[in-house]
Amino acid sequence: MFWKSSLRAVARTKAVTGLVVLLMVGWLAACGGGDTRRGGGSRQSGGVAARPRGESGLVASAGSRSRTDRWDRELGAVPVERKVTPLQLLKETGMAQSMIPAGTAGRKWHRPMRPRYITIHSTQNYAAGAWKHALALKRGALKARRRPGGNRIGFLTWHFTVEAGLAVQHLPTREQGEHADFDGPGNNYSIGIEMCEHKGNSLARTIDNTAKLTAFLMYARGIPLSNIKGHYHWPRKGVEPPNKNCPHFLLDNGRPGRTWNWFLNRVNQHHSRILPGPAPRI
Repeated sequence: MFWKSSLRAVARTKAVTGLVVLLMVGWLAACGGGDTRRGGGSRQSGGVAARPRGESGLVASAGSRSRTDRWDRELGAVPVERKVTPLQLLKETGMAQSMIPAGTAGRKWHRPMRPRYITIHSTQNYAAGAWKHALALKRGALKARRRPGGNRIGFLTWHFTVEAGLAVQHLPTREQGEHADFDGPGNNYSIGIEMCEHKGNSLARTIDNTAKLTAFLMYARGIPLSNIKGHYHWPRKGVEPPNKNCPHFLLDNGRPGRTWNWFLNRVNQHHSRILPGPAPRI
């Protein structure tokens, strides 16, 4: 395997308890797939301002264009002429594995899955990167109330956490996570990807790295571009609002629009770089 699962550097850091608290507060108050009655009902509490009354769609469109133009300046165009094998594209993401151990925490039960979708999230946790999320998931620190019609396992889990230059895998893509819509298709049939937002991390490069990982997973799992969804797409029964403003920085006024289409176009361009050939099973 070309990736290494190494949390030794993280494990040596001080105040692990404080880390766990930060992760739980950040994730449960943001876009987790657990019992969202405990957190995430209001996006204002997660640091995203609500749309003021009377704001026009024209203003929102101008704002989204300004945002994507800024990201384009930082990233440049996708090098569609630079073709890569599936493995080479995966390596570009900086893939590493730090799996939740089977039989523990969020993998206490084996829940097989044949993925049909990929669901994109944002952590809205401004204090933790991919490795810290990996540590919290392995420790079973991201808990949720298990209840009928809600969280089914008592934990929050997803498959990958991505930041600039790094993608960390937590679950095999052939197993279900608990990140989207309780007992709905978002959990039952989709691979969950979380994008980091911590200080010092480039958001633009995180988004592009997510686009690369998404393109690889599309190729490896035969998933069409039309089945790439934001968390917003999956309504959560019994929760208000049912559709979450997540990933918030890829939505316009809390809904898919120009910015989401910009992201899908970037995914599609990275997908076009892939040469036919075998893909690693992850």
